Amino acid sequence: MVPLLLVLLLAIILFGVGFAVKALWWIALVVLVLWLLGFLVRGTTAGGGRGRWYRW
Repeated sequence: MVPLLLVLLLAIILFGVGFAVKALWWIALVVLVLWLLGFLVRGTTAGGGRGRWYRW
């Protein structure tokens, strides 16, 4: 009974890790798209050049 519980626990842990990694990939993809859109929609400066869309 104990080995069966250990296998089930391992399967649950691995499923959780797999789901977390997949979720992180989706989050990274969304951040990448937003980052690329930031370059396309950035405004112009007073001198007519392209300004920075970020604050730092």
